[in-house]
Amino acid sequence: MSTRLSLRIQERISRLTRSEQKLAKVILASPTIIETHSATELAALANVSKATTARFFRALGYADFEEVKVQAREERDRTQPYSYSVSPNGNPVLGRKISEHLELELVNLNRTFEEMDPDALRQASRMIADAPRVWFLGLDSNIWFARYARAVFLRLRHNVNAVNVSEGTLAEDLAMMGPRDVLIVMAQGPQSKDLNLILSHARTTRVNIIMITDHTNLAQAKRFADMVLRCHIANYGLIETHTTMVSLLRLLAVSYVGHVGEAAVRRAGLIDDINEELERFG
Repeated sequence: MSTRLSLRIQERISRLTRSEQKLAKVILASPTIIETHSATELAALANVSKATTARFFRALGYADFEEVKVQAREERDRTQPYSYSVSPNGNPVLGRKISEHLELELVNLNRTFEEMDPDALRQASRMIADAPRVWFLGLDSNIWFARYARAVFLRLRHNVNAVNVSEGTLAEDLAMMGPRDVLIVMAQGPQSKDLNLILSHARTTRVNIIMITDHTNLAQAKRFADMVLRCHIANYGLIETHTTMVSLLRLLAVSYVGHVGEAAVRRAGLIDDINEELERFG
């Protein structure tokens, strides 16, 4: 595995050609593939030419594919990606050093917020404040982001919804959207083809779209969204990290409170008072 390679890809993916981005997605989905496959095999998996593969690695700053493999081996030998032990029942236990985990999480957070445009954050807050209704959408494994975001923003303003949180209500939720509503889409990792259809429909209803996404979905975000907030999600290849996405959602909520001020404070206070009354008579 090559952590440095993953970080380079995420930093530069928006500048790669469409064919090079196909290869990037294959590698990001399985970083250890660098050590187990040849350049020709990678090209075949991504359905691109060998020439594209060579250009891809040069665009990332490597002389050739061999330099990438050497880097991956050095990283593996210096800090073994995973350490294994055996539990009493005989099953393998997978672990990682705390310091390595913390280092990569901090790298993701630092790069995300260093690259963020404060004006874009303020504009997103204004869009949310001016919207009749706010909708959060996360498909498949991203659905819990939508639930979390809805819970946060419900304390701050009225008419906050999560799309298709009750399975089978997607069409009904889309039918309720209208002009000047805001649809906030969390898209981390591979996305189903349904997302394109949903975003296309949202555009026809003149909904304002904010996409919070990683670099692998950047092209789709730029195609459909009025506002794109990017996050870095480099990981060690087995388990996704959600730290940056959650932190960015919280930052968006904090920015919104800063924009609307006392209105959000009053609503949160009212909700706390109601909860206190319910507990008293419950």
